[in-house]
Amino acid sequence: MIMNVETKNCQNCKKDFTIEPEDFDFYEKMKVPAPTFCSQCRFQRRLMFMNERALYKRACDMCKKRVVGMYADEKKDITVYCNSCWWSDKWGGDEYAREYDPARPFFEQLNELIRHTPQMALAINHPTLVNSEYVNHVATAKNSYLIYTADYCENVLYSEILLRSKDSMDCTISNDSELCYELINSGRSYRTFFSEDCDSCTDVYFSKDCIGCSDCFGCTNLRKKKYHIFNKPYTKEAYQEELKKFMVDSYHGIQDILAMARNAWLAYPRKFTNELMNTNVTGEYIYESRNSRDMYIVHKGAEDCRYCQILTMPTIKDAYDYTIWGNSAQRIYECMVVGEGADTVKFSYQTWPNVQDLEYCVHTLSSSHMFGCANIRNKKYCILNKEYSPEEYLELKKRIIKDMVERPFISKTGANYSYGEFLPPDLSLFAYNESYAMQFFPMGREGVERSGLDWYDAPQNPHRPTIRADALPDSIKDVSDSIISEIIECGICKKPFRIVPAELTLLRNFILPLPRACPNCRSLERWSRANPPHLWKRTCQCYGAQSSSGIYQNTATHAHGTEPCKVEFETSYAPERPEIVYCEQCYNTEVA
Repeated sequence: MIMNVETKNCQNCKKDFTIEPEDFDFYEKMKVPAPTFCSQCRFQRRLMFMNERALYKRACDMCKKRVVGMYADEKKDITVYCNSCWWSDKWGGDEYAREYDPARPFFEQLNELIRHTPQMALAINHPTLVNSEYVNHVATAKNSYLIYTADYCENVLYSEILLRSKDSMDCTISNDSELCYELINSGRSYRTFFSEDCDSCTDVYFSKDCIGCSDCFGCTNLRKKKYHIFNKPYTKEAYQEELKKFMVDSYHGIQDILAMARNAWLAYPRKFTNELMNTNVTGEYIYESRNSRDMYIVHKGAEDCRYCQILTMPTIKDAYDYTIWGNSAQRIYECMVVGEGADTVKFSYQTWPNVQDLEYCVHTLSSSHMFGCANIRNKKYCILNKEYSPEEYLELKKRIIKDMVERPFISKTGANYSYGEFLPPDLSLFAYNESYAMQFFPMGREGVERSGLDWYDAPQNPHRPTIRADALPDSIKDVSDSIISEIIECGICKKPFRIVPAELTLLRNFILPLPRACPNCRSLERWSRANPPHLWKRTCQCYGAQSSSGIYQNTATHAHGTEPCKVEFETSYAPERPEIVYCEQCYNTEVA
């Protein structure tokens, strides 16, 4: 049956959203009803179940060792195992099995199961980590510290959304890079610093949207260039002499250069989206994908997908509303942190590897044919962690779905949760301000509580600063080894932080100054410069011989001649932003 476009009103934000014929095709393929929340509210809801960087010290409830984890000491109703204990064979999850009670809402029973079963202190693949105790949502890492949503990293610090990075620090959205610092959306680069949207670059500083460049400083929109400073070409010798005028070892020198570079970037047009090697794709930071719409941060390999975010490993096929990971995942719907061979998984969080036919599952690993299970491994045909015969399983699953449809669960936000929606916020173990939702949908305490969600005030850090950020040496050349014993007061949030030995080694190698802000504030600053997971409809700002603002003068004749370009597109550059935004054809005509 061919479905027409249908308009619905979102349960949460009360705004209208549309469901298109191809969406209905996907829902039919997955045997699920159409959603009752808009795509942005669905994304926000999934993010509430992930705590990326709100970390605490807490005792393991099995071995009693005090470890770093995602759950504060005050949350006594939650059982937490250190990752050594969680991955051990001392328990399996089936000992927490319970019968389904048809007289009570299913989500209420699942919530009790989640809170009764042991939680892993950190969301990590413990057996594949080496000397990387302070990382979260990380699979394979060695000698890394405070990195998040990352895989195959070595000697990387204070970074997020990474794949195959080495000897780098303070990077956001990066892959296949080495010896890099303060990058946003950059890949396949070596010794690249304070740069954004750069690819395949070497010895590049303070540059934006440069590809295949080396020995460039403060440049924009260059392709395969060498020895350029603020887009002006130099000989090798003149380039090296000119660089001596810039004080990159000095904190105040860096601030001056950053201000100069970012102002220079704004004088050049931006392509309406950061993408490469795609076919029929919309979104932002999308690479090597096809037939996928409304996507955000896909390193490569998404096909026939929609409303997906932060898929860092190929391949991903037939997926909607899927946030974080990938790696040969297919037929995924309304899931968070799922991957590595996952197939036919719905409404679930933290399920992997090679899981199949899972619905409403949390931390369910290496299992298949599971419904409403939590913190269980290597099982089949389980409901609420209790194992059944295949026939019993299918019959009970059918009954539960019928009950969910006939008697929807009412969440604390006032929304109805029937079969077909992701887990209600009530089942999250994190307060809103602890969750990843705060990153992309920030709200103050008043707004959070007004929405019916939880807020958590963490205990004050007991460490007291021994030095203020503005008292740090200006040049890295004047920093002694004793700095690692100091507790620094962040120049932004005033919270204490330290310089760790690996960090000092990297900064000395880079000949770059000490940071004045804590790792969290540095991350927030990078994210404030990254493009958001939202799209606006806009028209190309090329007005013939120049940009509509008159700031940029075109260097070539465009296909539309002296008339304004009329190409429309969806872009993550909001209309009020200062960047000059061109369509792909006008942009490609201008890049050097």
